[in-house]
Amino acid sequence: MSVILVNPDGLPKPDVYRQLSIATGSKLVFLAGQVARDADGRPVGEGDLAAQVEQAYLNIGTALAEIGGSFDDVAKLTIYVVDWSPEKMPLLGEGVGRAAAKLGIDPVKPITLLGVAALGEPDLLVEVEATAVID
Repeated sequence: MSVILVNPDGLPKPDVYRQLSIATGSKLVFLAGQVARDADGRPVGEGDLAAQVEQAYLNIGTALAEIGGSFDDVAKLTIYVVDWSPEKMPLLGEGVGRAAAKLGIDPVKPITLLGVAALGEPDLLVEVEATAVID
């Protein structure tokens, strides 16, 4: 694996993400924001934030597998959630947990979480973009 995750001394040590990642691979991969669409472009989890988060994470895993990587190679995630409020955190966590179980990975990464007014299509509740480093 080409990414080491760290919570350095002197900074808070959150359970759900890491403060930084150290990437040592040779290919830097910028993955477009992934949304709740299956391989045929059909919507997944309409109105269900947890289901949409799960699908976005699975799509990241699928994209990285195509180029010889995996979700373990993700160095950083940016998550955009429509109308974010702290009450949505359990649903976000549920979706991440389900995807992690299916992918067999530890989903804890450096994350930036942003609340947005809307995404590219009206049924989308979340979009997740990833930066990965692959050997």
